[in-house]
Amino acid sequence: MSIGQNIKNLREERKLTQEQVAESLGISFQAVSSWERDEYKPDTDKLIRLSELFDVSVSSIAEEKHKPFKTKETIYSWEHMKTYVKTTARNFKLPNTLKAVDYAVEAHEGQKRKRSNTPYIYHPLNLACHAIAMGIVDDEILAACLLHDVIEDCGKTLNDLPVNDDAKELVRLLTCAKTNPENRKEILDAYYAGIIKNPKAALIKCLDRCNNLTTMSWGLSRERIYRMIKETEEYYPALLDAIKDTTEYNNAAWLLKYQIESMLDIYKRLM
Repeated sequence: MSIGQNIKNLREERKLTQEQVAESLGISFQAVSSWERDEYKPDTDKLIRLSELFDVSVSSIAEEKHKPFKTKETIYSWEHMKTYVKTTARNFKLPNTLKAVDYAVEAHEGQKRKRSNTPYIYHPLNLACHAIAMGIVDDEILAACLLHDVIEDCGKTLNDLPVNDDAKELVRLLTCAKTNPENRKEILDAYYAGIIKNPKAALIKCLDRCNNLTTMSWGLSRERIYRMIKETEEYYPALLDAIKDTTEYNNAAWLLKYQIESMLDIYKRLM
């Protein structure tokens, strides 16, 4: 598709008129019309303004697309992941993980991932499967992977969780207080300072960030993507070092560092 067609499609997807786009950019609607007819192309400044208005990358407007790609919100079935985690928990005799699976599924019932129809439980199950795939079969780690969001998102308390104190402590460390622009830096500094002292919590948080980075393209606004990139660059090198300094997690540290930094580089190029 041409640049003009990209602009038209994005405008119509957002249910905007040419006049509304023109008003937002401080130009005439005839200029917008001429772009969409491919008579003229917007200059760099207008491309940036359009990307902000449509909440997309500049490249998604400026690049001429010959054929759109099909995209996926999920790769694996959450039901299959649930079975895999439960089977692993039984085989390795992991009582906390076994109880955490069903508890997490029930707690997140009806919730969806941002801007999608994907059941939220896909996310914690993905973390647990990611850990198992890296050879980490630790009962508290897997249980906390499954339960890491239930206090923030489901109104549960630590005392509600059907796991031991070590797993509860990991969930406590991974639960972040609500922030606003005024207190965000203070809260995040304290939050990550607590996590870095516990290699297991650091490992889970990096697994969490890996999965969240993969969903940024459709789950977050352009401004939120920018903020997540900056947050990841500021706090996650120290978390990765904490994981690397723990001998049994050396291989996981290498993989997580590669995944996080590769994903960040991709987003930076597309932004």
